[in-house]
Amino acid sequence: MSQKTSYKVLIIDDDQSICLILRQILGSAGYQTSSVNSAETGLKAVSETQPDLVLLDMRLPDAWGLDVIPKIKEIDPDIPVIVITGHASIEDAVKAVKAGVYDYLQKPLHADNVLLSVAQAAERKNLLAENKYLQQTLNERYGFENIVAKSRPMMAVFGTIRKIAETKTTVLILGESGTGKELAARAVHFNSKRKGAKFVPINCGGIPETLLESELFGYAKGAFTGANGSKEGLFKIADKGTIFLDEIGTMPMSLQVKLLRALQEGVFYPLGSTVPTEVDVRVIAAANQNLEEAVKKGLFREDLFYRLNVIQIKLPPLRERRDDVMILAHHFLKKYCAEQEKTIEGFSPEATDFLLRHEWPGNVRELENAVEHGVALCTGKMIRPEDFPQRRTSTRTEEVSLMIDKPLRQARDEYEKRYIIGLLKVTGGNVTKAAEMAEIARQNLQLKLREYGISSKSYAPRGSEH
Repeated sequence: MSQKTSYKVLIIDDDQSICLILRQILGSAGYQTSSVNSAETGLKAVSETQPDLVLLDMRLPDAWGLDVIPKIKEIDPDIPVIVITGHASIEDAVKAVKAGVYDYLQKPLHADNVLLSVAQAAERKNLLAENKYLQQTLNERYGFENIVAKSRPMMAVFGTIRKIAETKTTVLILGESGTGKELAARAVHFNSKRKGAKFVPINCGGIPETLLESELFGYAKGAFTGANGSKEGLFKIADKGTIFLDEIGTMPMSLQVKLLRALQEGVFYPLGSTVPTEVDVRVIAAANQNLEEAVKKGLFREDLFYRLNVIQIKLPPLRERRDDVMILAHHFLKKYCAEQEKTIEGFSPEATDFLLRHEWPGNVRELENAVEHGVALCTGKMIRPEDFPQRRTSTRTEEVSLMIDKPLRQARDEYEKRYIIGLLKVTGGNVTKAAEMAEIARQNLQLKLREYGISSKSYAPRGSEH
């Protein structure tokens, strides 16, 4: 798909003949065009349709063009504006340039001049977008050094990432919640030839089913009530780069079919559109549940599973990489001491013993949370066990030993119930925050609350509501 096909140009001019001429010139060159005839409707269109470029008449029935430009820039500072006028003057040109105009075209318009100006503006906007993205990632390092580890299991993971980074194949990352699946996905992307393009992550479990399709594949104008303009999906945004689909196992079956086609053919249809969109995207998916079991139960398509599972990376839980616990703990200690402007030398022997003995069911994320909590509460030079969150003072081994005389399903349900209650205690009954900590959709947590007969309000602080 060419760049022009998806490049949207908005024309703001009260002269219908000029609008028609410009739409013919630009449409024949492959640009998407739309036109309005006043400043008011123009600003509304900029806000709702998010065009890539604006062609603005200097004299509109309800405003002077130079007064409209700053308002356009308020909506989108990076949008190029090309002014059109039949009454050019050096003074007006200077004012327009100062107002942030990209170019200045004088009537009568010539097709070659229009196309050249628009093409140059489009190229400039693309360069600005690329530079902005690179600047955002310049200070972030997504190589292996961003994954703090020295254990043998993690060295094996690094070896796999090095081998497959340069390939184009899809990758499936498996691991418990909090093991760092997104970090591993970023390491794959930023050690590949696609590192100059975008890495686009999305948590499939954190978005309602009704919105997930439009988030991934975009939608056309009029696709549903309120769709006043078209919107690019994340697959299009990730073109030439990588898209990371976390919690892929939660994706509804109806959407799995569309994802499979996008993987196999590199083509998809935005919601409500009959025009195919072509993309070159590497897909990295992740799951914290057993997808093979989901396939057997009919909850996940077998063909999609095998299409995703070309290369598999299994991230070990923290309890299986004890050598990394203290390295990570000191890494997080340094991070949060800097954030909270504290000077803490390390962990007391008792705190170190606790860190090494704890089972860390929440893995690296739980360890980070514990260290952040410890830094906040520590009043001395060393973090002590009492500085850690109280919910972590009992180990997972002790909890499991209390339930070994029960059937697995009953023990699992009891543990899940206690886990949810623990989250509500920590968040003060805030279901949204509890769902974020558990890395599940809020709706799913609400279903669990109803299933176990748990009231979030009973854990809210007195005088507050959640």
